Amino acid sequence: MRGLVIKSTGSSYIVRLDDGSDVECHIKGNFRIRGIRSTNPVAVGDYVEVSLTGDAGPTAQAVLQQSGLTGDAGHIGWITDVCERRNYIIRKSTNLSKESHILAANIDQVALLVTVNHPATSTTFIDRFLATCEAYRVRAILIFNKTDLLTDEELERLAELRALYESIGYETMAISAKNLTDKVGLLRLLQGRVTLFSGNSGVGKSTLLNALFGREVTRTGKISDVHNTGMHTTTFSEMYCLSDEGGQPTQGWLIDTPGIKGFGTIDFEREEVSHYFPEIFEASRECRFGNCTHTNEPGCAVQEKLITGDIAISRYESYLSILNDSTEGKYRA
Repeated sequence: MRGLVIKSTGSSYIVRLDDGSDVECHIKGNFRIRGIRSTNPVAVGDYVEVSLTGDAGPTAQAVLQQSGLTGDAGHIGWITDVCERRNYIIRKSTNLSKESHILAANIDQVALLVTVNHPATSTTFIDRFLATCEAYRVRAILIFNKTDLLTDEELERLAELRALYESIGYETMAISAKNLTDKVGLLRLLQGRVTLFSGNSGVGKSTLLNALFGREVTRTGKISDVHNTGMHTTTFSEMYCLSDEGGQPTQGWLIDTPGIKGFGTIDFEREEVSHYFPEIFEASRECRFGNCTHTNEPGCAVQEKLITGDIAISRYESYLSILNDSTEGKYRA
């Protein structure tokens, strides 16, 4: 029986079966996805094969009882396999440097929520996330939130950042989730697509989701006054079905994930890192050497464009931060 994973709590999953019913599912301890070393072998957005307890026979029922789980046959099941993914977004696990953590699978786009302040999102975080989207061929949109809290100087910084990323080819928006004035425009951007919502803790993902749905679908939190950083309020990943202003389903889904404090890239080819920075990749066509790393080689077009300002220093520094990251397991052998 096939279904879509719409919620993950870490210990169990809610799977929406093809007949529209939801079932709580678990995986066996030795279950692993082929070819992916991940701390979460099943992710929200995965299509999975499910064996319901009523269909699995007395052995599965006994395992359920030994695990201390409750539920009658047909309402709790086992995930037996994961269907092939068309894509996914991963980052380096904060628990095990050699392992990845899958944020979501089978998505059409990422809406990366960032803030100039309250808290400030670093360009390194943005660029590492965007590089991963490029690596896995997932469209990315930058949504700058909390415009209502910014000073004139910070609004100028916001305009500079938008101009930078739009010049590279990324779509950007500037909003205030607390005073959402362009809800229709944002819904139109999300309509008919599976969108992963992600960002640092405290950037307002929960507030924005609640504004989009017109009700509280997830808890909001406060910003630490001491460190100007966010605190986790979402503790699990979940998919929400979108509807338009009239309440009609749009066939769109939003995937909400816990806030991220840092974004470690993983499983890159070192010589391909520049490919994930579109403006650096474009400039590299004019480099003297085909294997130029854009660090100290003669005739490097990237270095020349840094001098002329055609490539932003912040982007180049983000490129170097990935290139020079020697964390074990970061690059494919």
